[in-house]
Amino acid sequence: MSYCRIIEYEIVPKESFSVIRGCAGCCRKTNFINTKKFRVNANGNKLDVWLIYQCESCRHTLNLTIYERKKASSIPKEEYDCFVRNEEELAEKYGRDMSLFQKNKAEIDFDRLHYDIVKLHDTTQCEDKDDGGTKEGGLVLNVHNTYGLKIRPEKQIAETLGMSRSQVQNMLREGELQWEAVQPHTISVRMRGQIFNQ
Repeated sequence: MSYCRIIEYEIVPKESFSVIRGCAGCCRKTNFINTKKFRVNANGNKLDVWLIYQCESCRHTLNLTIYERKKASSIPKEEYDCFVRNEEELAEKYGRDMSLFQKNKAEIDFDRLHYDIVKLHDTTQCEDKDDGGTKEGGLVLNVHNTYGLKIRPEKQIAETLGMSRSQVQNMLREGELQWEAVQPHTISVRMRGQIFNQ
């Protein structure tokens, strides 16, 4: 019987995504940032709701559509109240929702993105059989990129382990480390016989 330490991590953005877009006020491409405010427009029993972004240079605005011609009765009252109150927590949540940016065809500036790698769980699991070299003290890191950030797997591994990308690439070449995509936004990294103190 062998034992394997399994640690779960999640990559979490520190702030809302920044958008790169041509700005009519600046006459060039600039960065638009989340104002943490909503615009709500009622037309009969239909509602339009936008998250307002703003050029960081000239304050020209960009409205990202959250709801379009939506029946007022189909929006939960709590959420509607948050829109009207400009609830910052909800604005931050939408400001990190990849599907909102995809729906609005908004280009996210991934170069300006800051994030943390947060440890979720740390457990030890018994394995009844050796599945290709697992030894006592083996380690599996599951890194969840829940927000779908564009970060190469080698960089995710390096930052999780506190190593350089070249160190990780060497370990991959030498077979000390293996990784695979186990879900659309999760990679599983297996280290054999490695001591890891995080």
